[in-house]
Amino acid sequence: HSPATKLPKYMRPCTRGPSRSHCFSILSRVNTNGCKEARAISRIILGVFIVGTASLAAVTMFGSVGNPHLMQGVLSRSFASVIISPFHPSPLLRTRTLTRPRGPNVGAKLAEGLTITSKHAPRYSMQQLGFSILRRGLSASAKQGKAIEEKQSTITPRDQDYSQWYLDVISEAELIENSPVKGCMVIRPTGMALWENIRDEMDKRIKATGTQNAYFPLFIPQSFLSKEAEHVEGFAKECAVVTHHRLRNRPDGAGLEPDPDSKLEEPLIVRPTSETMIWYMFKNWIQSHRDLPLKINQWANVVRWELRTRPFLRSAEFLWQEGHTAHATEKEAIATAEEMLEVYEQVARDLLAIPVIPGKKSAIERFAGAADTYTIEAMMQNGWALQSGTSHFLGQNFAKAFDVQFSSETENREFVWATSWGVSTRLLGALIMTHSDDSGLVLPPKVAPVQVVLIPIVKATGGEEITNCVSQLAAKLKAAGIRVHIDDRQLRPGNKYYHWERRGVPFRMEIGARDLKKGSAFCARRIDGKKSPLQIKTEDGDWTDVAAKVQAELDSIQTDMLRAATERRDANTFRLETYDEMKAKLSKEEYGFFLVPWAADDANEEAIKADCRATIRCYPLKSQAEAEGKTCFYSGKPATHMAIFARAY
Repeated sequence: HSPATKLPKYMRPCTRGPSRSHCFSILSRVNTNGCKEARAISRIILGVFIVGTASLAAVTMFGSVGNPHLMQGVLSRSFASVIISPFHPSPLLRTRTLTRPRGPNVGAKLAEGLTITSKHAPRYSMQQLGFSILRRGLSASAKQGKAIEEKQSTITPRDQDYSQWYLDVISEAELIENSPVKGCMVIRPTGMALWENIRDEMDKRIKATGTQNAYFPLFIPQSFLSKEAEHVEGFAKECAVVTHHRLRNRPDGAGLEPDPDSKLEEPLIVRPTSETMIWYMFKNWIQSHRDLPLKINQWANVVRWELRTRPFLRSAEFLWQEGHTAHATEKEAIATAEEMLEVYEQVARDLLAIPVIPGKKSAIERFAGAADTYTIEAMMQNGWALQSGTSHFLGQNFAKAFDVQFSSETENREFVWATSWGVSTRLLGALIMTHSDDSGLVLPPKVAPVQVVLIPIVKATGGEEITNCVSQLAAKLKAAGIRVHIDDRQLRPGNKYYHWERRGVPFRMEIGARDLKKGSAFCARRIDGKKSPLQIKTEDGDWTDVAAKVQAELDSIQTDMLRAATERRDANTFRLETYDEMKAKLSKEEYGFFLVPWAADDANEEAIKADCRATIRCYPLKSQAEAEGKTCFYSGKPATHMAIFARAY
């Protein structure tokens, strides 16, 4: 109804078509990978125009093979025609017959039931044609919408690309986000909630050993690192260094630069670990045997400038706990290092449902400055190993470097014996790669931020009663210590299922009108998708045992997850006698743990690493007796250890 010059380009008078007078074009361009979406939209447009527009004169659709995404409708007051592409899959919509009524009141004639005929289709009134097209369009649009949603949220299958699968799972679960600083990650609320649950459980167990929490500075004087030679050598290439304490505007006005007058007398290291700072303080705190043992832990962030980073597994900055202890005797220190290794093993097994192998590291793999390093090694689903926690017996190295001595009961001055131990957000990477599947994150109930999600299925009537029931159920579960969430968003149930499946919630409970009448909820387990009803109320409306029933389901899921992970690890642990056997398996990408007799030799260990990229993950504590009387699988010398070789992150 406006002059053509004021109309958008797609609404200007059409210069093509049966008539050039009083014509307007409606142009829809759809960017897709195929023509199904275009056909769906075209059907909706055609149907709406034909059914709802009394003044419709013509609808023209061009769906040729050469340009399947272009749809053009032409409206004219002077004639009526329907021209459908001969390439359209529907016989009805392949008609090319033109029917052109002329004279006054064309619109009225259309509304009364103008018919379209062709040799390919029976007689259809315009209304019948319009409704048919509209129905087809809406149906196709719904199907295509679902397909597009699934395509946009696809997680790469594990057997196709394991590394990309890992990244996809993290992304879909919204655990972290990349930050503007290369190698540093933003931990999102779900990821942080996971870490907090691990931290809280770990903190209880650490304190149960008599350890106290403290906090030490982020910055460490550079000279501190040089006091322990092995220590500085191990971390020198990973350190971030602070050299100035303020900035200034550049003279040319092009941004900021360090102020030369603010240069520090001694550069500061952003802590890669806190041994040096803590032992400097221990010197002031320890004077007598009465001050021992001293057990300190801190929860903090550390910075190690990694060149190749991977979320949770290896990043420039990460969160962790680090414990440091001082003891009067070597035996007591070793016992503490082994005690903390056991704590880590228990947390991995009982909280995260990850079966780990505790053991000692080889000399090459030890922590810088340690006399012995203990480790827990986990097997990921692809057969690779992941070091998931370490505990170090430091001997007297740091005590001597920082001159930490005490007066013994015999009044002699002696150096203390030390340990350090820690786990980090790397445990989240272990959790993801141990349990998750091609549908997304899978979480053990004990560590899941949301253990149970409640989904009310509300339709036109009875919504308030269902909502009240769900609220009461949530209150009962929360009172029993179960972490529960009600998803009452205005979304289709299927979208909600999809959302929580991606985020690994262990147990889903749905309550609709029929469930309400039965006093039950329809439940689904994340790990295997098993679905079944669960009675939540008696006929008398009693809720007394509902929390116990749900807790039993969660316990069952936790047990099943640990069992599955243990069976997978055991099935991929191979006892071999020769190096050629291991190399053959690795060449065929048959990864796993290779338990072999080994004669400790640094040169041979480096040679194997260079040849097939397998490293000694540990000398498993429970298998060392088996080495007696055996020969090394590589050198043929008498075995000194049983060792686990594997590819590792």
